[in-house]
Amino acid sequence: MPAPRLSFEFFPPKSLDASFRLWNTVNTLAPLDPNFVSVTYGAGGTTRKLTHEAVETIHRNYGLKVAAHLTCVDASREETLAIAQSYAEVGVTEIVALRGDAPQGQSRFTPRADGFASAPELIEALAKTGKFTIRVGAYPDRHPDAANDQADIDWLKRKIDAGASSAITQFFFEADTFFRFRDRCADAGITAPIIPGILPIENWTGVQKFAARCGATPPAWLDEAFTAAIRDDRHDLLATAVCTELCSDLIEGGVEDLHFYTLNKPELTREVARALGIAPQVTLQKVA
Repeated sequence: MPAPRLSFEFFPPKSLDASFRLWNTVNTLAPLDPNFVSVTYGAGGTTRKLTHEAVETIHRNYGLKVAAHLTCVDASREETLAIAQSYAEVGVTEIVALRGDAPQGQSRFTPRADGFASAPELIEALAKTGKFTIRVGAYPDRHPDAANDQADIDWLKRKIDAGASSAITQFFFEADTFFRFRDRCADAGITAPIIPGILPIENWTGVQKFAARCGATPPAWLDEAFTAAIRDDRHDLLATAVCTELCSDLIEGGVEDLHFYTLNKPELTREVARALGIAPQVTLQKVA
């Protein structure tokens, strides 16, 4: 069975210490020869400039294909498309196009009158430029704003029809969650690749908080396993085993790509890749 193609998500640093963590993460994971890497926006678009700087630096110094996150939050249509154009001008032609979360202090996303109202609107405008490969988000567990499970499928189809070429899912805890979602997408006529998003569990308490915000439900067996592992000081061992098993189940089910949410902490992702038989391919010569 061939090894899967890997991709990694990073987030832009907000401090000097965070900068060191980001570049250590890139240096650690780039030798695994990722198909692409992505760089997020902060909540509410708060790291727009930092995201641009991180994307350009990774692209320039590491030779990696970088997908820049772009959202509809707190910007006009003209401002958003100008940001996209600035990426194209430095050779970055992959965009992860998202509606984005509500700005801090707001409970729900509310579009600006002069801004993009939804991800499909943003995707359509980016596609019309002819300059970008566009990836989008997908939700195997119901998105908190979705009226029902079918709504997530309908929105994904709208995004693909608007011009996106592939989707990356929110993280989930069991392979069957992804397989059920993939089957429902196929039934809806969605043929674009759907890449499962993998969150290595660096901190179980933190992951539970993430899950509550995005609508993912941790299974009881996993909570029991981590409660026992934390008590016995085996958290990291269990985290590696759980993530490796999830990835192996996905690969056995026909998945060819895995996208890791690294949280700028590369060690567990590297260990899972090693357990999957993926070894470093290159020695980096440039540094940020």
